[in-house]
Amino acid sequence: MMDFALSAEHEMVRKMVREFALREIAPTIKEHDRAQTFDRSLLPKMAEQGLLGICIPVKYGGAGMDYVSLGLACEELERVDTSARVILSVHVGLNSMTLLQWGTEEQKQEYLVPQASGERIATYALTEPNAGSDAAAIQTTARRDGDSYILNGEKMWISLADVADNFLVFAYTDKSKRHRGISAFLVEREFPGVTTATIHGKMGIRAGNTGSISLQDVRVPAKNLLGQEGEGFKIAMSALDNGRYTVACGAVGLIQACLDASVRYAKERQTFGVPIGQHQLVQEMIAKMVQRLEAGRLLCYRAGWMKNQGLRNTRETSLAKWFACDASFDSAADAVQIHGAYGYSDEYDVERYLRNAKGAVIYEGTREIHELMQAQYALGYREDRPLRCELPAYDQEEWEAE
Repeated sequence: MMDFALSAEHEMVRKMVREFALREIAPTIKEHDRAQTFDRSLLPKMAEQGLLGICIPVKYGGAGMDYVSLGLACEELERVDTSARVILSVHVGLNSMTLLQWGTEEQKQEYLVPQASGERIATYALTEPNAGSDAAAIQTTARRDGDSYILNGEKMWISLADVADNFLVFAYTDKSKRHRGISAFLVEREFPGVTTATIHGKMGIRAGNTGSISLQDVRVPAKNLLGQEGEGFKIAMSALDNGRYTVACGAVGLIQACLDASVRYAKERQTFGVPIGQHQLVQEMIAKMVQRLEAGRLLCYRAGWMKNQGLRNTRETSLAKWFACDASFDSAADAVQIHGAYGYSDEYDVERYLRNAKGAVIYEGTREIHELMQAQYALGYREDRPLRCELPAYDQEEWEAE
């Protein structure tokens, strides 16, 4: 039986996050975007709302909600600004959910619990100056030295690089094995040899923190190896299943924001004696936004439902991410067109929406990567093999238990 209705709890989450975003983000977002500054005060406020551990079981310090709730939170945050959604994508989707999936009980107690409560902020460090879509091209290395690993390398385009306390870092423990020689490590900012820097001059997401991480002879305890040696690539890709889901859901929120702004403006602005909403070509652009919104939302909800069931969803999440991110960029471009010259000015939010939307077409798998993935699935060249550790299915009674 198919049921497309959200539960009362889901509606509560949507309303709570919507009100939070309007109250805490909307009033100052233009100021932070123009100044290219990250609002650190958002982090404790998001923690207080339970957002930094929204889909982490209560026993690990989280709110005990399901993966659909995570998606709804991302949708409503990006409906106001992308930078707020990015916090959930990297802190929850890429890092904490990966710890929940792959971490030992000791690692969960030491790292997941403080992250879920917001006591410590976390991020994900895979991309390097010369390694983006080709993750196996990373140059960072990890050499075993007694009961530690020594890490050396440079990471680039890392969200929350200058803000995070904990980093999930990927490095080669055996370069001769290519991607099968990559391992994952839990690294703390306080470890000697870790330095970070902020990247300025970005086209979009200017209110978000993005930067680089330098690792110079960083000694990491062997107990901080996540999974087993050589499982890093699998861990990285499974993490992207979660990160891409949050990006897709956020893109749906951006489409909604474009639609809201365009409908409002089309009713107010007049040309040739009538509101521009009465012009057919304006209606066409608004109709396409509606189409993209509904299709993207359904793709995202399906991916969230599959996560709740504990099912592999690489293909479905990839499709949701590809479609929703392209659709958000197209919708933002149409929203600027509807606003005309005003849309080209940051006096109206649609200018920021267009700049922000472009980033998601690139990060967490470019649209070209997702096109190739979908073709390879259809042709039978790619299949989802079982992992040693799967993302746990949502169990409301268990997840809400103290």
